[in-house]
Amino acid sequence: MPIKKSAKKYMRSSAKRRAQNTKVKKTFREAIKKTREFVKAEKFEEAKKSLKFAIKALDKAAQKKVIKKNTAARKKSRLVKMVNKTVK
Repeated sequence: MPIKKSAKKYMRSSAKRRAQNTKVKKTFREAIKKTREFVKAEKFEEAKKSLKFAIKALDKAAQKKVIKKNTAARKKSRLVKMVNKTVK
């Protein structure tokens, strides 16, 4: 446990930040998972709606710097590619 006052404050603020980051990560991971499940189940309309939500969640995560911009772009690209491949 920290002894100094500033170290205690840093611990509190980092815990708060970690909680926020975890929430953002959970949002986009669940959206990606849901999209993949819809594609696997061949529910194309739901997959498209879920893809839209996943892209939005990834963009927000990149904007908040939870994940890097290129990571978000890579994940979006792979999802779009997967959905387009199965819809055709």
